[in-house]
Amino acid sequence: MVICTFNHMKNNDLCEIQSSNNEAVKEVKSNMLDDSILLDVSENFKIFGDLTRIKILHALYQKELCVCDISAVLGANQSTISHQLRILRGKNLVNFRKDGKMAYYSLADEHVVKIIEMGVEHATE
Repeated sequence: MVICTFNHMKNNDLCEIQSSNNEAVKEVKSNMLDDSILLDVSENFKIFGDLTRIKILHALYQKELCVCDISAVLGANQSTISHQLRILRGKNLVNFRKDGKMAYYSLADEHVVKIIEMGVEHATE
């Protein structure tokens, strides 16, 4: 068994030899998630790939806000914010609650909080 190592790599970051570690491949393949789960993960990352949605999530990371408040914080119109909030709600990333005529939004759960924290931490390293 020949293992592809960094010692065999050129400047273009490709192995000079075509070989794989069969045990490693077998182990990783046996632990791979179903495509349907990975597709959901991929779709969630697409949601995080939009600057307006990230700004909304970061604002909600700090405090529960209504659409008017989010609009004022981001300097965007309410229809844009409402549209993005519908997308975020559709992926269960934010919750909302009604208080009279007001709709308040917050992050859905601790998972979303951690994603925001880790994203910010990684970006500021």
